Amino acid sequence: MFFSHKHQQVIGFVVIFLFGILHGANDLALYQKINEEKNTISLKKIILYYIGVVILGALLFYSFPIMALVLFILFSGYHFGEQHWNKLKDKGNNTILTIFQTIYGLFILFLLFQFHELEVKQIIFQISKTSIDFLNFKLITLAIGILLIISGILLNKKTTKLKSEIILNIFYLLIFAIVFKTADLIWAFAIYFVVWHSFPSIKEQIHFLYGSYNFKNFKRYFKSAFIYWIISLFGIAILYFLFKDKEIFNAMFFSFLAAITFPHTIVIIKMQNKA
Repeated sequence: MFFSHKHQQVIGFVVIFLFGILHGANDLALYQKINEEKNTISLKKIILYYIGVVILGALLFYSFPIMALVLFILFSGYHFGEQHWNKLKDKGNNTILTIFQTIYGLFILFLLFQFHELEVKQIIFQISKTSIDFLNFKLITLAIGILLIISGILLNKKTTKLKSEIILNIFYLLIFAIVFKTADLIWAFAIYFVVWHSFPSIKEQIHFLYGSYNFKNFKRYFKSAFIYWIISLFGIAILYFLFKDKEIFNAMFFSFLAAITFPHTIVIIKMQNKA
């Protein structure tokens, strides 16, 4: 890329803070919409439930970091894969589709990891105090790629929709590989996270909440999410000022991201089932 390593990191964090965090800031509104027919859960209870899950995720990272990392990677794998392949969902293929989506998302993550293996292993060590130098990310990526092909073949037997989406998503994987190889870890993750995940997710959420996607509804979405977005940014700002001169900030940032990923993924699953 054209920016220095330091500038790529700064730009990457800024982009994630501005747009990546925004796409998860309206989870409470989504949860209310999902449960509007039941009308039995108050906003206060939803907030307490959401905070509880975030705290539980944070405690899990503190007490059992390796287990938390594995769960985070699996949750993120499904969450990213679901965004790419949610058009394939129907009543007859839910199990194999979930497996396929998870493997596809994991392939994207490990495609990123293998191009930045040393840095990823360093971050994992900072989080868990456990060395994973014995792991070969290239072999893991290859194995996941083989599983992706196998699960794709099985899914193709369940739905005819796969063929219409597969060429585009293979093209995406080529683009991801180029971006991941040429960009810094944070900048590469930011590009993928914002362009291919956050923006499409925001569009889907707006459609679910307000019936259609347009600028007027985007403003409604932003207004609804604003306070929670600011709170999240404030929390990250505290981490930055506490750890800005330490390498551990990257580890703290990804731990924070993981803690809010758990409840967000659950909400999006419920939204997709309701839509």
